This record gives sequence, structure tokens and C-alpha cells, in this order.
Amino acid sequence: MTPMRRLRVIYVVAMLAFWAGLIGIRLVWLQVIRHHEFVERAARQQQRTFEVAPRRGVLYDRNLHELAMTVLADSIYAVPSEIGDARPATAAALAKIVHVDPTDSFTSAQQILARFNASRNFAWVARKQDPELINKVKALNLKGVYVQKEFKRFYPDNQMASEVLGYVGLDDNGLGGLEQNFDEDLHGTPGRMLTALDARRHVLGSEEREPLPGENLVLTLDANIQFMAEQALDRNMARTHAQTGTIVVQDPHTGQILALAIRPTFNPNDFRHATTALLRDLAVSDVYEPGSTFKPVNYAAALEEKAITPDTMVDCGGGLINVAGRIIHDAPGDHFGMTPAWKALAVSSNVCAIRVGERLGPDRLYKYIRAFGFGDRTGVELPAETRGLLRPVRKWGATSIGSIPMGQEVAVTPIQIVTMVSTIANGGVYLPPHILLKSTDLMKGDPKLQPAAFHRENELPDPLPEGAHRVISEMTAAEMRKMMQDVVLIGTAHNAVHLNGYSAAGKTGTAQKIDPATRTYSKTKFVASFVGFAPVNDPAVTVAVVMDSPDHSMHFGAEASAPVFQDLAQQILEYLGVPHDEDLKPQQLLAKNDHSEFQDDRPAEHDEDLNSLFAEVNDLPADDPLRAPQQSPGQAAPVAKDAVPTQVAATTTEPPLHPASPTTAFAETATPKAAETLAPEPPMPASPPPAPIVNGSVIVNAGKRVAVPSLVGQPVRNVIEQAGGVGLGVQVLGTGIAREQAPAAGTMVPTGTEIVVRFTR
Repeated sequence: MTPMRRLRVIYVVAMLAFWAGLIGIRLVWLQVIRHHEFVERAARQQQRTFEVAPRRGVLYDRNLHELAMTVLADSIYAVPSEIGDARPATAAALAKIVHVDPTDSFTSAQQILARFNASRNFAWVARKQDPELINKVKALNLKGVYVQKEFKRFYPDNQMASEVLGYVGLDDNGLGGLEQNFDEDLHGTPGRMLTALDARRHVLGSEEREPLPGENLVLTLDANIQFMAEQALDRNMARTHAQTGTIVVQDPHTGQILALAIRPTFNPNDFRHATTALLRDLAVSDVYEPGSTFKPVNYAAALEEKAITPDTMVDCGGGLINVAGRIIHDAPGDHFGMTPAWKALAVSSNVCAIRVGERLGPDRLYKYIRAFGFGDRTGVELPAETRGLLRPVRKWGATSIGSIPMGQEVAVTPIQIVTMVSTIANGGVYLPPHILLKSTDLMKGDPKLQPAAFHRENELPDPLPEGAHRVISEMTAAEMRKMMQDVVLIGTAHNAVHLNGYSAAGKTGTAQKIDPATRTYSKTKFVASFVGFAPVNDPAVTVAVVMDSPDHSMHFGAEASAPVFQDLAQQILEYLGVPHDEDLKPQQLLAKNDHSEFQDDRPAEHDEDLNSLFAEVNDLPADDPLRAPQQSPGQAAPVAKDAVPTQVAATTTEPPLHPASPTTAFAETATPKAAETLAPEPPMPASPPPAPIVNGSVIVNAGKRVAVPSLVGQPVRNVIEQAGGVGLGVQVLGTGIAREQAPAAGTMVPTGTEIVVRFTR
């Protein structure tokens, strides 16, 4: 081979080796170095992974009534790459249907188009929509627009207990209340679905990892008691025109919260239209000066420390005292000199409360204030709880001993104040309040999950739960219960609280609010409150009622709040079947006793036409066949066409221990300025009729009818449970045993209808 030929072969071989080396390097780069990248790209082209949302846990009341549940709803999404150049027109067409709320920018045409342009494979259009809207979108038959199922949080009782339950966002994240506080437990673990696609994006197969549902929470709330509390609060808000109102019902022997009602409120099914103020849980997040409802702390501490006895004579100074140069008055009216301690609490003398506090001293008073739970969080399972405001003794001023014993210079929450009174009611042991009963993986209907219906306890838990401790002795607690009963019998609440068949005890409070403009106590804005328990010697429930800024004409606690306690406590005790500890009085005698000081022009119960009332309650059309009178066994004939429900207030049978002057004025607070006083408490008007007791879960469904059960001869609680079991509500008239009902047993009515039942003894 010639040299020239050999050189040419070498060039060819070198070139081939060079290209082979380049190809080898390229293959190593693609198949080794970038292997993982191309595997991921292939997976994106050939597979699609979906996150499968878990079912959020259920919130039950103690009777396993669903307060918050998860349902399936349709959501609209689009694949922008399939829509192509028609994106603007598609977005506009969709917005015409889904953009029904002008304040919802998510569904506007501009936002929908922006999401189309931001993604090729997936974009939300509207989420968790009603079936009607979904059908309209499907009728458009738009290319690249699809519908898929999603879980949606649903609150069947709408606004009931909404501050307790809270609400969730579109992605099922808890944003308030228990939904937020237990979001991790309720949310569950998402699953995944891996789907294989061919070149034309047809599904070839899928692999699925099931999601794990969230835990269910059983609450201490009783839906029926919650409904009673909310109805009573609604009526009182309308009566007093207060700015806000709060009711807390607690079991004093366990600390469990049976009801927590707040007004104004919001609907968690539509929380986006609620203001920030409506979303606050006033029972734990807002504080107020308690005024005279704080005085039991002062008196209980003094009794426990043997600084006084119930019969110790205290100098009320004729209604005036000088504390480090500050003049504090009792209210105008009958003032007292030397007065026994039990009466000083009953008439709510500020001067006597200060005298008792001075005997006790700042250090001992502060110790008991802390022992009763003030100045610290209670630990109730609700978010955003505040400690309240309580300064240590070293930061007290010269006049603090004149303010704190009567409920000034401290700030508390309704949860704290009701727990303090429960401590006195249960024999002197502080029990931290709770609203969570238990968590469980079991669902309603599982034989292992049983209702925890409330039955009042006569004894404290043994052993005591974490955080519980004895504050005062059983003897001191018994003395305080008797002294707080005198508040109802002869004191500031004697015109406002009269339970029929039950003894009651409590304390009124009227606290001036701080005027932000002047930074002094307002003369027109007050917080009116009442906190009490019943029966006295074996308390079943403790109830706190706090009304913020009621009409000035009824700004005292005895006027604005105590009647709510009477209304609500009577209903709850009857509902729970608590045995009477006092003789029952017939309605005629009750009417005579309770209306001797004021007139009530409402018609008497025997003038009512149950059928007319049934038609009015259910808003029946004039031609509705259910308007026809239906006679049932034991039912009287209708008599008055335009009658309305009424129930005269009850009264206790025990006579007053001491005569009380009808002109006696009882001070509930004092101003920090010299010679400033409050107006006397006027006589109380008649309390409004009690709320109809309705199972909060029923929803009217005109398409489904059920037979009205026979309810005659049954107590209130059984009537509520039996009617609720078939999906009917109950409008209650009177107390005792069911004697008449409308419509008659066997009548076919739509589910959700309210039947009217009269109870007598």
C-alpha cells in the first residue's frame, strides 16, 4: 500500500473514531447523565398524577347529631391546551354563568382567562358549585371544559354554633373555631392516583393509593340546648338592641360546655360574606370588665379565709366610701349602714364589697382570683383564647383595693366567669372548661360509637382531671350558694328570675365601658350580665348571659340579662328532666304573682287556637289543606283565631327571707370619678315567652311527607326526641306533660314542619 493510500485510510479511521467517540459521549450524556430528567419528562407525557383529597372528619354533638360534615360537590376545571385559541371566548362564556357573586373575583372572566394562560394542562374555573349551575355549564358543551367531584364542607344547621365549629376554605383547610384548632386531625391524609395515557391522551390504566379520612370529633355541646340558647339570645337581642350578646351553658360538675351562643353571628356555609367582627368567638377572645358578677370571688375568698361569715356585719357607710381620695358610691336609693354580709351581696353594695376586700387584703384576694382561673387561659379547645387582664399585686394602685373587689380594673371572658360560678356551684373545685368530648375514627351508626347524652352528675370526677384544683371548701361553697340564692330571692334579681319548680341562684352585673374618646368610663354604654345556676343545692347547669351595650333604658344586668337566664334555665331543666326541688305553682297563681308589679297584655294560653298558630308558624297558604282543624285525642276545640303563643313567667314558692322595699336600688358598679353614680334598677318587665324547642337539624322538604306522631301524655324532652326522629320541629307552649297538639296524630306533613304542642301540669 502506497504511503498516500495508507495516509488516506488513517484519516478515514480517525474520522470514524472521532465520530464514534462523539456519539458515545452523547449517548453517555443522554442515557446516564440526563437519564432521570428524561424519565420524568416521559412520565409527564405518558402519565398524570392526581392528588385524591381525603374526607374531612365529622363534628358531632354529644348525641351524635352532625354539626359539620363532608359532602360531594361538583367543580369545574379546564385543560387550556385543548381549548386553544378560543380561550378568551371560553372564559367569557363561563364567567356569564359562574360569576354570580360580584365580590368573588375568582370567577370573573379576567381571572379565569389568566389561569387559562398560566397553565397548559389544568386550570380551575369554579369550585364546589350547586347542581343547577353545573347543569348550565354542561349545556354549553365547551371543548376542554370538564367537571369533577370534590369534597365540600357542609354545616346542616347553618349558623348554629358557628363560632365554635369555625369554617374551612376551598382547599378544606380549617380557618376558624374547632375546624382550625384541630385541622391536622380533621383533615386526614391525601391519596394519589397514577394514570397512564397514550399518545392521544386516552387512559390506559391507573394505580391508586386510597386517602385516609380525618378523625371525627364528638363535642360536649347538646344541639337541643344550643338551639334553646340561640333562640333565647335572638329574642333578647331584639328586645334590648344590644351590640353583641353571649350565652354560655356549662355542666358545673365536669366543666363541659353544653351550649355557646353568640350574636351577631355568621353562616359557615357562606363565610366569605361575613365581616371579621362576626368571625370572632366573643366567649374566649374578647374581654370585658365584669362588674358585680365578680363580687362572688371577693366574698368566697373572705369566707374561706375566715375574714367574714355570712352574718358578719359590714359597714356600708350609707352608700359612700373614700378610698385613697377617690369617692365611690352605691346607687341612689335605699342605702345601708351596718349590714350582714349575705345581704350586702344580695343588694350588690359596692361599699360593702370594698370593705370585705379590705379585710381580706390585696395578697389574699389576688391569690383567690388566680385560683378561680382569672388572669390565665382556661385551656378550652378553641383558638384565639385570651388570658384576660389581671395585674400582679405589685402593680396595683392605691385605689385598686376599691376597684377590684367590685369587678373593675380586671377584664375577663364569659368562659372564665361561668367557670368561676361553676366552681362555687359544684362545691368549690375549679374544673377547666372543655368543649371537646373525644376524637374517634368511628362513624355514626357504628355500634362501637355510642351517644354521650348529658346526664347531670351529683359528684365531681374521681380522680380530678388535669388542671382541676380545690379553691374553697365545701362549707364555703354551700354558704356562697345560699348567699347567691338571696340575690334571686330578695336582691337585685328578685324581679327578674323566678323558676317554676326549681330554686335558682346567681349574680347580676352592670359594668361601665371605657369611652375610647375620653378614656374614662362611659355614662351611656354598659355591659349587662347575669350568671347563675339551678337548682341551688344540686346544680345541674350554670348559665352566663353577657349583653354588650343594650339600650340605656334597660342597661342593668337585672333588666337585660337576668330574664334570659329565667327563660333558658327553665327550658333546659325541663328538657333534662331534672327533678323539681320546689313545689310547682299553677299557671293562674304564677300569673298573679309574677304580674303584680307590671302588666302584660298578651292573651292567656287558654285562648289560643293551636291550628291557627300551626298555620302561622309554618306560613301555610290560605288554601293549604293543613289549615283545616284536626282533632286529636285529648285536644280541645280551637277558640281564638288570632292567638299567639305565650307562657307566663314562673316563680318560686319559697317566701323572701327578708322583706325588700320596692324602691330599693342596688348598685352594680361605681365610676372612678368622685360623686359619679349609677341610676337605680327599675322594676323588671315580664320576660319574653320561651323559645320553641326545635330539633336544629330538620330542614323543610316539601317533597317528602311523614306522619305526625302522637305526642299527648309525654314530657317535653320525649316530645322533642320523637318529633326530631321523624324530621319534625316542635313549637312548645307551657311546661309539664303534652296535653294537646296540632296537627292531629297521623296527619301527613312535609319534613321540617313545626308542630305545635301545649304542655300543662
